[in-house]
Amino acid sequence: MEFKKTTDTSSPIYKDALKIRKKVFIEEQSVDEALEIDELENKTTHLVGYSENTPCCTARLYLKDPAHLKIQRVAVLKDYRNKGIGKALLEEIESVAQHSFAARYLVLDSQDHAISFYEKSGYEASGEGFLDAGIPHHHMQKEIAAR
Repeated sequence: MEFKKTTDTSSPIYKDALKIRKKVFIEEQSVDEALEIDELENKTTHLVGYSENTPCCTARLYLKDPAHLKIQRVAVLKDYRNKGIGKALLEEIESVAQHSFAARYLVLDSQDHAISFYEKSGYEASGEGFLDAGIPHHHMQKEIAAR
């Protein structure tokens, strides 16, 4: 698995991220494209994982403040699920958070069906549930070692 990241919304890496997000969120989950592709696209880091040069997973990273990196738009293509790809993506995000952002906390809004996936990697759910794009979510957070 090779990971590449970009902040350039005209790059091939960003285009690969969008293809994955459109397939997973817009086609599979019926999320409105206007909600999926928002005003933060050019203010975030886009991370894409490649398996044998094929883009298969992605996440968007947004530095909320110097200590908190928000993980957004986590997606793994259907054919690559349940193969450890999502776990590898979370490990790469943690590495990027420490080395590129010096963040102490990773935060995200998990779809409820994915809470146990994140809990296996040390994330903790908090607060009341809420709807995002009509899908039940919970806030989650993980403290990571400072660099």
